[in-house]
Amino acid sequence: MAGIPLDKIRILVVEDEDYTRQIICQLLRQLGYRLLHEAADGEAGFKELVRVRPLLVLCDVHMQPLDGLGFLAKLRGMANPSLAETPVVFLTADKQQETVLTAKKLQVDGYMVKPVSLQLLKQRLDSLLKQRGIL
Repeated sequence: MAGIPLDKIRILVVEDEDYTRQIICQLLRQLGYRLLHEAADGEAGFKELVRVRPLLVLCDVHMQPLDGLGFLAKLRGMANPSLAETPVVFLTADKQQETVLTAKKLQVDGYMVKPVSLQLLKQRLDSLLKQRGIL
């Protein structure tokens, strides 16, 4: 799987604020990602994840009816390891210690506080995708 070009990497962006979701997708396009899928909450995100099987999920924490922590718990609890082990990076304004610790317990792959810069997003995604043998 190593060496996949950025424009062939499928990413799911789960974010309830339309404007923020558009900005995240715009940043991803600037980095060279083209296969972007979107969802406005954890429930829709989970359905989209099963449908499109992304290589990476960028997810907000605070959403209704299913928040990012619930989305991640549901994902990690799946019987299919190819889905359950999908890397998830939280992009959130929440930097409270309790939220961060819960995310770590649920095996989140990254945690970035919004607003996130293009440079920081690139660094984190490059590092994670290289670690996973995707880049």
